[in-house]
Amino acid sequence: MTQSLETLESRRTALLQQIHQLGDFRPGSITATTGRCGNPRCHCHKPGEPGHGPNYRLTFRRHGKTVTESFPNKAARRKARREIDEFRRWQQLCREFVEVNTQICQSRPVAGTLAPAEKKRSTRSSRKSPKK
Repeated sequence: MTQSLETLESRRTALLQQIHQLGDFRPGSITATTGRCGNPRCHCHKPGEPGHGPNYRLTFRRHGKTVTESFPNKAARRKARREIDEFRRWQQLCREFVEVNTQICQSRPVAGTLAPAEKKRSTRSSRKSPKK
């Protein structure tokens, strides 16, 4: 279905408005880890015990390196979850924005004709390049 240029431009404006209204966001993912500590007398070393955890961590990339942050409490984890969700929303809006702009570029008519200098056809050089 081909949309009119005006409809596409309206969609682009609406997407920009949604991007403008985004809150704080950051990339990453939250994972839960469990494990055993270094104390051999701890309950986590007994057979059938699940170990310590779950401990939640935020993992993301910064300057090509993987960074992991622990959360001091549940409120910090909820805040990070909201920021990650907002980042995912930003990514989706950016994909839609690029798609709409691509459609606008394809729909917009070519303006004018070629200038005389652009109409000239380049000719091959009759000179031979020196042998190396």
